[in-house]
Amino acid sequence: MNAQMAQLTLDDLLKACSPGGSSALTEITQLAPAGGPQSTVAPARYVSKGAKNPTYNFGIRFVDGAPKITVVIDSGQSQSNRGEEAVERSRRDEYSPIHDILSRIPTIEVDYEGQKYSDWVLPHRAFDAHIRAGSVGGESVTKNPIYRAARDSSHAHARALMDLSPVSLTNGSWDATRKSHQGRYRTALESEIVGVLADQESKPEPNLAGGARVDPVAARVQLDRETMTALADNQRDELSRKNYKSILAEAKAAGKGLTSASKLGLGAIPPSLEALGGVACSQIIRSHVLSFATLRQLRFGLSAEGDIARRAVLAALGLVGMALANEELYIRANCSLVEVDYPETVLDERYGQKRSLAPITVEQAGQLLREAVDHAVKVAELDWHGQVFEVQGDMSILQAASADVEEEK
Repeated sequence: MNAQMAQLTLDDLLKACSPGGSSALTEITQLAPAGGPQSTVAPARYVSKGAKNPTYNFGIRFVDGAPKITVVIDSGQSQSNRGEEAVERSRRDEYSPIHDILSRIPTIEVDYEGQKYSDWVLPHRAFDAHIRAGSVGGESVTKNPIYRAARDSSHAHARALMDLSPVSLTNGSWDATRKSHQGRYRTALESEIVGVLADQESKPEPNLAGGARVDPVAARVQLDRETMTALADNQRDELSRKNYKSILAEAKAAGKGLTSASKLGLGAIPPSLEALGGVACSQIIRSHVLSFATLRQLRFGLSAEGDIARRAVLAALGLVGMALANEELYIRANCSLVEVDYPETVLDERYGQKRSLAPITVEQAGQLLREAVDHAVKVAELDWHGQVFEVQGDMSILQAASADVEEEK
């Protein structure tokens, strides 16, 4: 990294959020397997429509001037979630170096008798089903005037939504179940991690991964129907519905015979190769794009200066999420990554002109957000003091919760 590189400033954000300003800020980071080039990494798994088994998302990308076979290691939605979770942790952690400014951000919070979930972690942000199903003061949240004003916001007048749930504008949201006047806000921060396959000649396929389990008490446990059913019944409240039904069905099918207790976690599993393992990559690339063009579509019913100031706050908020996500390269099991070099951060200056910037750290992003908020307080009627719009969750939802990902048939 060139020590003389300029840092991004609030003035840069204000200019970018003004008509005709920069289209985007881009950050590209080269990554590598932590275990070395001989190590494989586990990409994100997907289930194709109509398919039973998961697969990886292989495709063609233009990398270093040539088309290359690549695989999605972490999708845009997943990267967004990691940034949101990192912001939520720092917002609640008083020891975080930017807790002071993050704790000022307005949020919506659903309370399930002590279990609280904010719009930073709920998947549809302000329009999430957990929020819409809840109540405020004993009345449906959808009838609350503050929530209704935010829900009735639009790109032409998004002030109520920004005052209630700014993450819904920075990271995107869609009021998909509403019969009319659906709010649709695309994310201003797009991110992903992709890998260039080491083998560019063969059909892309993952390596096979080994799996096993050792039980020091008994390598093999087989039970009759009565015992198996009793054990399952004793743990019914802790088993997923799908697993519980499967255990009972197998015990019943065995009749007077014995059934393996492996679904209850009993007994050893001999070493075997699973269908999906890791993939070998010659290059791994993480990219972030903060779209100022997206933010410039928003108006807040203020003067031009006020609208620009509020957009700059949202831009700085996006940078905070990006910087916090970068700080923790935690993806999933068997996907430990390290940075190869400093990120390449570039500000578009239109018509093919670009300006290289110093990498944006958590501390710098936090300072930009402080400055942007203070500026918006002066010129854009911003009033952020840690407001929490508290919603009581409908306990019938929590009582029906299951860890099963797919619907049972």
